[in-house]
Amino acid sequence: MLRTVTPTRLALACTALAAAIAALGLFAPSPVAAQNTPITLVPHRAVYELKLSQTRGRRPMRAVHGSIFYDFSGNACDGYDLIFRQTSELDNGEGNPIVSDTRVTSKEGGKANSLSFESQTYLNNQPQDQVSGFAQRNADGLGVNLTKPWSKTFDLAPNLVFPTEHILRIIAAAREGKSFLQAAVYDGSETGEKVYDTLAVIGPAIPPNEKRPTDAAAKQPSLAKLTRWRVTISYFDKAEKNIDQTPTYTVSFELYENGISRALVLDYNDFILSGEMTSLDIKTSKPCAP
Repeated sequence: MLRTVTPTRLALACTALAAAIAALGLFAPSPVAAQNTPITLVPHRAVYELKLSQTRGRRPMRAVHGSIFYDFSGNACDGYDLIFRQTSELDNGEGNPIVSDTRVTSKEGGKANSLSFESQTYLNNQPQDQVSGFAQRNADGLGVNLTKPWSKTFDLAPNLVFPTEHILRIIAAAREGKSFLQAAVYDGSETGEKVYDTLAVIGPAIPPNEKRPTDAAAKQPSLAKLTRWRVTISYFDKAEKNIDQTPTYTVSFELYENGISRALVLDYNDFILSGEMTSLDIKTSKPCAP
């Protein structure tokens, strides 16, 4: 069965951070200017087409195809809203294809002080998992209140970061020329109790107008003026004693300075999916109220 990329973690593959929205499409910031420019999330809506790129398992996957719908909005004052859906059809050659459908909505506080999340997973149109909850950062740590799949309240370590906060740290590290970033991330995925150790590997900056894309990003003239990076994030289950340090899965993508991500690669260990951006709509940004 497909280990579906959990929504908020996939948000790392589909969301990024930008230089000031006012600069969008006007110029490509220099490294010094970029470091001094406030990081601002760019609201956007994107669709990615998924297909099988490579298979490694003992029972090889014959074909996989599907799509990702990703709708991100908000700002640092009002918080960030996400609507996400990933559908995938898997064919292992045994004549019984499996259709996986994950739907998620979430809202993260602009100051990384809270995260609400709700998700549903279906297999062949039959409901499987449902998770709903709220996490609040306080002076003592991170308090979590789950309402689904069961009612439960618990505390987590204070050093955990939420997904948008994680992205902020990655883009800041990229601007500073750093190649690695480690962080423990909580995103409310799976049963709502998972914590992941992550390692982000940040590639060299790709200057504007180099390695020009041929997907939907090519239809946005503003993107051709912006620097981007190749980012690979590996996720390790904090609860598992993994001696060889094999990640649970890995997400890779190209990250533009204006917050758009393209050229997704989703590595589930047994097989790898590629995600081509087929549609992109950059939405009007709502500035913080004075």
